Amino acid sequence: MKKLINSPDTIVTDALAGIAAAHPGLAVDIENKVITRARGPQAGKVGLVSGGGSGHEPLHGGFVGYGMLDAACPGEVFTSPVPDQMLAATKAVNGDAGVLHIVKNYTGDVLNFQMAAELAEDEGIEVVPVVINDDVAVQDSLYTAGRRGVGATVFVEKLAGALAEEGAGLDKVAGLAREVNERSRSFGVALTSCTVPAAGKPTFELGDAEIEFGIGIHGEPGRERATLATAREITAAALDAIDADMPLTGDLLVMVNGMGGTPLIELYLVFNEVHRYLTGKGARVARNLVGKYVTSLEMQGLSVTVCRLTATLTELWDAPVDTPALRWGR
Repeated sequence: MKKLINSPDTIVTDALAGIAAAHPGLAVDIENKVITRARGPQAGKVGLVSGGGSGHEPLHGGFVGYGMLDAACPGEVFTSPVPDQMLAATKAVNGDAGVLHIVKNYTGDVLNFQMAAELAEDEGIEVVPVVINDDVAVQDSLYTAGRRGVGATVFVEKLAGALAEEGAGLDKVAGLAREVNERSRSFGVALTSCTVPAAGKPTFELGDAEIEFGIGIHGEPGRERATLATAREITAAALDAIDADMPLTGDLLVMVNGMGGTPLIELYLVFNEVHRYLTGKGARVARNLVGKYVTSLEMQGLSVTVCRLTATLTELWDAPVDTPALRWGR
């Protein structure tokens, strides 16, 4: 195992210290593993909290800031944060307008966020959870009951975050988050596995000419082990799976996401194939992201996430955002 770490035991806290040093606009509680906006809660604004295992950077800490999250809770690598973290984050962002929990559909995340919400409500904080389950690859996996939450998490955080900045109430912000989740689908492909530092060896094995269709962001197996093909063929297979579940029509928001070890030149090449496929179906790629947004350590591979836009969602997407990983309009 070759990694730029000091120790597997300190990788998360060491990285959090680096985030604190690099981004003075964030407040990083290293001991409790909570990242918030430096200025604290904004009175009358709905607070947005998300979180999950580390190793998926920039998700979630990289999306804390104006127009997106108010707080993020990083767990250990590929491990859910604990309820105490989530409670601390919820209390830290409470501006007396309620708090939205954005929860990826992994069993540990769902249970721990539920417990944190109950504890917060015992302290008089209204909490509404929205569970993200956009992955069309498999119905159940090693980590989930039902579909996994993956790339649509970024869309929900951005769009719900924009609405919260406008001063919308908790019910409206939560309703929009659910709508974005319902209008979004994702599919991922792995060319290699990744190595969790504490394990010291690859999570799974792939031959030189093998790829895994439908992987999750923790390296969970997908729906099929296949032979390496061209980028055009791989892209078409991913979009065929999405289109079979949600017809790809109208104006679309598309994210071509690298899993951590994929060069940007390859991601742009794939985006060209995605654009070609979608325009060939008569759809329009109205907005896009190309880059690393939801990673799986050093895994080589990609995921494609598509959201069917409305005029309102497009306007919210274009609204200003200022976070370490996403920034425009300010």
